[in-house]
Amino acid sequence: MMKNEVVLGEHLTLEALEAVARHNVHVSLSSNARNAVKASRRAIEAIVAQGDKAPHVYGVNTGFGALSETRISADDMRALQRNLVRSHSVGIGPDLERADVRATMLLRAQVLALGHSGVRIEVLELLIEMLNRGVHPRIPAQGSVGASGDLAPLAHLALVLIGEGEAHAADGSLQTGLHALQNVGLLPVELEAKEGLALINGTQFMAAIGALGLLDAERLVKLADVACAMSIEALMGSKAPFDPRLHAARPHLGQEEVAHNLRALLANSEIMESHRDCGKVQDAYSLRCAPQVHGASRDALRWIRNVLDVELNSVTDNPSVFLRDDGGADILSGGNFHGQPLALSLDLAAIATAEIANISERRVEQLVNPALSTGLTAFLAPSSGLHSGFMIAQVASASLVSENKVLCHPASVDSIPSSAGKEDHVSMGSVSARKFRQVARNVENSLAIELLTAAAGIDQRAPLTPANGVAAAHSCIREVVAPLTEDRPLYKDIAAIAKRTNEIVRAVEAVVGSLK
Repeated sequence: MMKNEVVLGEHLTLEALEAVARHNVHVSLSSNARNAVKASRRAIEAIVAQGDKAPHVYGVNTGFGALSETRISADDMRALQRNLVRSHSVGIGPDLERADVRATMLLRAQVLALGHSGVRIEVLELLIEMLNRGVHPRIPAQGSVGASGDLAPLAHLALVLIGEGEAHAADGSLQTGLHALQNVGLLPVELEAKEGLALINGTQFMAAIGALGLLDAERLVKLADVACAMSIEALMGSKAPFDPRLHAARPHLGQEEVAHNLRALLANSEIMESHRDCGKVQDAYSLRCAPQVHGASRDALRWIRNVLDVELNSVTDNPSVFLRDDGGADILSGGNFHGQPLALSLDLAAIATAEIANISERRVEQLVNPALSTGLTAFLAPSSGLHSGFMIAQVASASLVSENKVLCHPASVDSIPSSAGKEDHVSMGSVSARKFRQVARNVENSLAIELLTAAAGIDQRAPLTPANGVAAAHSCIREVVAPLTEDRPLYKDIAAIAKRTNEIVRAVEAVVGSLK
């Protein structure tokens, strides 16, 4: 069940993040977080109060990056923070999508709410109210190297808090940052010591895109089991490879989950019963090994979820304020902004998700190739030769799969030194996140093609009926896509199924129970 409100400063789940990002759930701040933010701010103000006699504290009275040894006078502290946000706003490329912007804003607010950033409560409250009132900074998607965090994208976010930059209003219109705030009754803030740095230093851009991408990928692996079951029925495959004894003998959790799902999906199938005593010994790997392949992807995504869960509840800016028991504070410089944990995991996420389309496309080939699909027409065409049927649907899936192979080259193995060598190793995690997102979208369309072709194969097995779970998926597809009786443009069919993937899984679960 979706939350009615997400409270920052408490444990933030991926599901709560999605509720805010995609469904506009209201955001508030816990009282404990409010107290922690105020306490950490007092530590920064104690340094500011010492004026030019204060010790060097990075980002408070020093420059940034390679200029961290340059002392900044007390009179210039506000200008320092304003200049930081302006100078780092160098994002390029297409604008980030609305949900990704909202997720980024929420994660930035969560970091501040954890009470180690040293910002005033007013800064955090403004960021929360921007979320609640629908003010979404225009953030270009490119420009971050993933350390010192996602500087350029987060700087574009911070610009709007100071009344600069651009923002999309709730109605989608693009406005100046100042007007976007004023139109919903908000006023910009003037940044004080450390606040500009606290807004732009961290991994929230890559974590936001990665978290939403992971949720999508987790849904796709469940959908892949449904698509596989439909293909098995259409191809008159066997359910013997999903016997629980086989998977207990090699008990990887993901493998066991997929085998369980396929058993549930294929139970009580008239089609399968009709060929119980056929002479076929074994199916192709793309059918028989689905638990091993789909399951390995599930296990990888499970590990990645743990990484993201940690990241969503971590302090990733620099320096960080730690209060001592004696009432003082230590301000520690470190490297929590470095995106390597995310870069590695999101590269793996892309690989794991891409494999779902790799094996799906092979099942499509089984369906359309007359040398492999006994009893089905060539390319599932109504009249082979006169009609091409689903010939080019398989080609389209092959194109998506091949594109994914390029996108799965890991970004995390690359590093380009920046800031005059001070920042001499970076993660490229933002690139990992964006590539992963595109891979997931390609996989969704590949699975839509499999569902489309498998449904056509099941049509040709009539009057034999498929298992109840497969029949539910088939019926859900037929609500939006008519059977192919002559050649027609298939792009609308593929798009219609891609938009209906969640409904297909729900329809199946209504019949067979919850899939793992």
